[in-house]
Amino acid sequence: MKRRAVLGAACAAGLLASGCDFSLRDGVLNECLAGLPADLRDHPLVRAAWQGVDSHKVLDTHCHVFGDGDSGSQLWYNPKLDEFWRPLGYAQRALYVNASCTDNSPGHTDKSFADRLLAQCDEMAPGFQVLLFAFDWARDDAGRPMLDKSSFFVPNAYAAALAHAHPSRLQWAASIHPYDPAAIDRLDAVIAQGARAIKWLPSAMNIDPADARCDRFYARLAALDLPLISHAGDERAVHGFGEHLSNPLRLRRPLDAGVRVVAAHCASLGEARIDEHRRSGQTNFEVFAGMMDDPAYRGRLFGDLSAVTQVNRMDVLTTILDRPDWHDRLLNGSDYPLPGIVPLVSPRALADRGLLAEAAVEPLLRLRNYNVLLFDFVLKRSVAHHGKRFAASVFETAPFFARSTSRPSE
Repeated sequence: MKRRAVLGAACAAGLLASGCDFSLRDGVLNECLAGLPADLRDHPLVRAAWQGVDSHKVLDTHCHVFGDGDSGSQLWYNPKLDEFWRPLGYAQRALYVNASCTDNSPGHTDKSFADRLLAQCDEMAPGFQVLLFAFDWARDDAGRPMLDKSSFFVPNAYAAALAHAHPSRLQWAASIHPYDPAAIDRLDAVIAQGARAIKWLPSAMNIDPADARCDRFYARLAALDLPLISHAGDERAVHGFGEHLSNPLRLRRPLDAGVRVVAAHCASLGEARIDEHRRSGQTNFEVFAGMMDDPAYRGRLFGDLSAVTQVNRMDVLTTILDRPDWHDRLLNGSDYPLPGIVPLVSPRALADRGLLAEAAVEPLLRLRNYNVLLFDFVLKRSVAHHGKRFAASVFETAPFFARSTSRPSE
């Protein structure tokens, strides 16, 4: 598709946000340039971003995998995403392919996605790693896969194999639907394979985190001290079974069971829904903030910073920066490849709000065309509000996940 056609379809379908909330000021598509030039690698903005941070502890905690299975990987996406008369899915896939600089020609998709990701990792400081997400099927109430209702599938085996092949750069998080009758056995299997966490997207997978059917799964997670990373707040990229499933209050059940829970994106989008028909009168972020301030959840509830710099979410950024008491419970993640969608993350818009120095805009725009991971890291290290920045601990997340394997299986 032409550049404007891709974006127009995305807008028409409401892909990026309701009301077509994105910015064209920084361009339309990622230029996908290779080989970070020396002037960017040694730029004062990039050097400053790494200062004061132990790069051997820096783990990007939110990284998606994309592919069509052309390598025999069993990666899968719904064929509806190839149908141009379905503008949401068609534009969504086109934007993901561009953001990740994937070669979409037959037989190259899986490998080119992985190769580009690894090349970007190699341009980061020594010790830097990313946490790759597997992604389970949407399942019915009996735990059976629903391919027609699923958007994409990333097998645990694929994420594990990729991480094992590149242990200096990649860790991985498994995805297991708790309604699957084999969920506990699958959980024990991924622990043996080195999974660092479990990843859910409730509204896309048909998971109600507050359902008693999850209790055995939560008990096992708590016994293993394995974190649960669950999407919280509205989901605008992958649709499914109702935004009420991503109300942060539904995460109280695993928290009360003793599970360490990471609320992805700090629940930074949408109004909290009680069910499919009733709204709570609070935003999801307000609910998340109240839970963060609840002493009962100190040490168990965490938030990740993936997507909070997006133009449709950055209203919460000031509050998060202004809460240094939260920073030891925040984990940075890029939501790769989404920061590579140029209209979705706008350094110029952040500068207009006084959250980013004007001098940082141009080098960041250049940086994204070469390395989306570095762009996201430098951007978040650079944003500030009245002199308050994210603490180094927000980026030094590897110890949080290392603890997940500190207890032996029972």
